[in-house]
Amino acid sequence: MSEEVVPLKPLTKEEIRKLELALILGTITRPDVLERIRNAEDKLTWLDSLIVAAGALARERAGLTIDVIAEELGRSESTIRHHLAGKTEAGKLVKETYDMLVKNGGKLKIAIPTEISSEIEHYRKRVEELEKEVQNLKAKLSEVRSKLEEVLKTLTT
Repeated sequence: MSEEVVPLKPLTKEEIRKLELALILGTITRPDVLERIRNAEDKLTWLDSLIVAAGALARERAGLTIDVIAEELGRSESTIRHHLAGKTEAGKLVKETYDMLVKNGGKLKIAIPTEISSEIEHYRKRVEELEKEVQNLKAKLSEVRSKLEEVLKTLTT
């Protein structure tokens, strides 16, 4: 599997989308942000703000003007300015994620929260247990079939 580097200064629409997606995923999967989302009164508004802030920053890095960004994202120029200036919580968080991307050379590192990792491990062990159980049941079924065949032979002779 090849590792793709996120364009930090996008030149095409495709590169803007890649940076935007990296900013969204990189921000939303941060443990501090996940906790804020969990505790947020209006989760959809909070997530919407993060997505708009990520879209605004990606487009700004591509050199688009505030009015073009606002039109593309369907938000007011004032909202876009506030996100880009870090006057909103979403704007600050997305900027921090961008700074992490810059620090990592455009490589996105997503940390899986500990509770999710432990759940994954729990289910992995459970699947192994169930696979063993299925093998045991198959062996027993095979044994029962053999005995039934013997009984049938005895009855038919």
